[in-house]
Amino acid sequence: MDDIVELTDRECRELLRADVVGRVAFVTPQGPRIVPVNYVVREAGLELRTTPYSELATYAPGSQVAFEIDHLDREQGRGWSVVVHGDCERVQDDAAAAFEEPGEDPRPWAGGRRPLWLRLVVAEITGRRVGGEHWPHPVVPRR
Repeated sequence: MDDIVELTDRECRELLRADVVGRVAFVTPQGPRIVPVNYVVREAGLELRTTPYSELATYAPGSQVAFEIDHLDREQGRGWSVVVHGDCERVQDDAAAAFEEPGEDPRPWAGGRRPLWLRLVVAEITGRRVGGEHWPHPVVPRR
């Protein structure tokens, strides 16, 4: 059995920049929720769009949330995971408008309008890898 290897901050950030889909965990009055989201990495943190009436839009802003991306290679019995913790806030500036430009950052995969911008202000990033100390990553394709 291989030991778990802690990823460096730099490795975690590289993996975050290499992918476009992750999961956000937040708490509602009915309990915890985890939802998949498209995201983009900016200097201020991770940004994503959602609908104003979603549970994410209703309960995440003003709260602490967790965000996770990972990759699993079942055949080789190896994988990695990056987890981000921080505060969620509504984006109030026009800087996020670049998300709307064709050819720029990824658009939400889900249909419908997603005009509400949320930002996860990074407080902590951690990552782990299992399956061999010399396993090359990222395995996710660069966008």
